[in-house]
Amino acid sequence: MRHSKIADLLILKPLSWIYGMVTAVRNKLFDWHIFKQHTFPVPVLVIGNLAVGGTGKTPHTEYIVDLLRKEYHIGVLSRGYRRRTKGFILADKRSTPAAIGDEPYQIYQKYGHDIRVAVCESRAKGIKELLRLDPRINLIVLDDAFQHRYVKPSTSIVLTEWHRPVYNDEMLPLGRLRESVRALLRTDIVIVTKCPTDIRPGDVSIIYDNLKLFPFQRLYFSHYRYGHLVSVFPDEVRYVPGLEWLNPDDAVLVVTGIANPRPLVRYIKGFKAKVNVVRFPDHHNFSRRDFNELAKAFNQLEGTHKYIVTTEKDSVRMANNPYFPPELKTSTFYLPIKVEFMPQKMPQNSNPFDMEIRHILRNFNNPQASQVRK
Repeated sequence: MRHSKIADLLILKPLSWIYGMVTAVRNKLFDWHIFKQHTFPVPVLVIGNLAVGGTGKTPHTEYIVDLLRKEYHIGVLSRGYRRRTKGFILADKRSTPAAIGDEPYQIYQKYGHDIRVAVCESRAKGIKELLRLDPRINLIVLDDAFQHRYVKPSTSIVLTEWHRPVYNDEMLPLGRLRESVRALLRTDIVIVTKCPTDIRPGDVSIIYDNLKLFPFQRLYFSHYRYGHLVSVFPDEVRYVPGLEWLNPDDAVLVVTGIANPRPLVRYIKGFKAKVNVVRFPDHHNFSRRDFNELAKAFNQLEGTHKYIVTTEKDSVRMANNPYFPPELKTSTFYLPIKVEFMPQKMPQNSNPFDMEIRHILRNFNNPQASQVRK
């Protein structure tokens, strides 16, 4: 096993150096204005990360949308990862996860009555089309677009996980980083996500020191608050269980297709029921064979009461999949999550996160205020 790890290191380390050099040259071409960046007459808020998946972009995007949707006419734009379509698509009641991607579909299902949601490979073209279709839009939120530098953001937010901060990671393919940790210097706000609720001041100071942020950059810490179970097929269910009601004789099959299911699994294992886990890759498109295997695993569970629990993102793909076994619909639920920001931890943060975002957006049309801040 050790020889295998050494061989992987010898092969992957040079590839990571090459990948890092390519991304560094690309970023310099933007910094030197050889590659053109597009600006827009409305503020553009970018949410992204340096690592590949698993940092919580969608829940944090939803947090910001929910925070600002009564104050701004928001347009949310994503590339629609793993969708089966091309080009610009504006979400509507006929949209499906296959057409626009599971994350934009989830956001539209929650907030589509207040905001516009669209997908497009080119963020610049997508923003232009959104503003053309709805001139009332006065705030653009770009989901997972920190590396898409053809759009110049008004402000950018980068997420990093508590349990795997970017400074402990490596460039692809040896690690999960899309670009060097130095890219953090382009962002305005860094959020450390999925934090434990009992973080110590010393741990916070270590993270701040390792991130090496500028004084004007803000650092915040957030964690997930899990809600109550929700049926994936509400028309089929009259009774929704609570995890706290389960007994040691009950069983839960946790089914995930996300990058990092460990916090969810850990949370569910904190209750009394027996827990089995079936894990699929991130953004997995469930097939008939997958569901047949799930039905087999569910039937093999030993328990007085048996349930399937999945994530909200996975639930939208299950609910819209014609191959989902009808006999499992009454037993299948998802566990919603909400982002909560921790109390102020860094002395240089003069404002809580909500106030800071509002402050930045108010200064969009006041360049002098922005310059003073930086």
